[in-house]
Amino acid sequence: MTLGRFAPSAPLTLGVELEMQIVNTHDYDLDSSAPDLLRMLAKKRKPWDVKPEITMSMIEMATGVCANHAEVLEQLTEIRNGMVACADRLNVGICGGGTHGFQHWGERKIFATPRFDQISDLYGYLAKQFTIFGQHVHIGCPDPDSALYTLHALSRFIPHFIALSAASPFVQGHDTGFQSARLNSVFAFPLSGRAPFVETWEAFGRYYESMTATGIVASMKDFYWDIRPKPEYGTIEVRVMDTPLTIARAAQLAAFIQSVVRYLTLERPFPLSEKDYLVYSFNRFQACRFGYEGMYVDPQSNEHRTLAEEILETLDKIESHAMALEADAACATLRQDVLELRSDAAVLRREWQETGALSEVVQKQCMRWRT
Repeated sequence: MTLGRFAPSAPLTLGVELEMQIVNTHDYDLDSSAPDLLRMLAKKRKPWDVKPEITMSMIEMATGVCANHAEVLEQLTEIRNGMVACADRLNVGICGGGTHGFQHWGERKIFATPRFDQISDLYGYLAKQFTIFGQHVHIGCPDPDSALYTLHALSRFIPHFIALSAASPFVQGHDTGFQSARLNSVFAFPLSGRAPFVETWEAFGRYYESMTATGIVASMKDFYWDIRPKPEYGTIEVRVMDTPLTIARAAQLAAFIQSVVRYLTLERPFPLSEKDYLVYSFNRFQACRFGYEGMYVDPQSNEHRTLAEEILETLDKIESHAMALEADAACATLRQDVLELRSDAAVLRREWQETGALSEVVQKQCMRWRT
């Protein structure tokens, strides 16, 4: 099977997808209300992109093509408001966070679509354990070779995105010790991790054809890479972020990624090399486990510094680009959070310490999602 044409898109345009939790309002466990919520949203006849996810306790919301932070925030807010209004009528809650704090995977129900049924048949219990919630950011690319350059150049910033979005410290009622435990569930899939180091669309096409020839890949959706090209959209898709606790944070993360990509494409600050990936898994793990306080190894110099130091240095480098994109206020907020070591994971842990009940933590997540 051939890869097909890469549909070019306007450079640096944005699209944001958020996978949301649906919970009951009794004990705030996950609730299998996605079909009812989707039917109610459809009756509003709005041009919102809202769709099912693999289990019936999840729902995905997505923007259209956006130019900047303000447009992302506006579109996400509109969809969020409509979704919350429908959820209220169904007496269910909607919230962010990369994992639900105490749900058990065995109680989840697969949403009945041919693709989700196929995934369930192939991966067994892992499909239900995939009830995790992430933010995906699409960045427009003018041509396929530019998309691959951006993908590989952006790979060294994956730990930054993980630390800034970390919002999944709890799994099945326990504090995991991780800032982002969500990604541990993604790691279990055989086609997760990083994309192969190829720099031209022609070479990537040969790789894709080799993979489809094995019979284990039918489309790009079968790759659960941290960053993957989406040729039908003309984008690359960054997939490592936890769903934040607020719309504001989701828009800030998109603005940061957009600013980093502008810096990379205009300044071309370093050459690409397979060697960059030698420290990839280590840096990624450090971000998941320790967040801002994790260790970051520079792929070129081998210098060691904390992720907080590395993110702050990156914010300095991209400052002019953030200003050009009208993302400077969003990046300034992220800078202050890093300086204060403030993250969504820290917020959730503090609320658990204060309340002693994860059900109350989830209730607060639902309240926070509204504001």
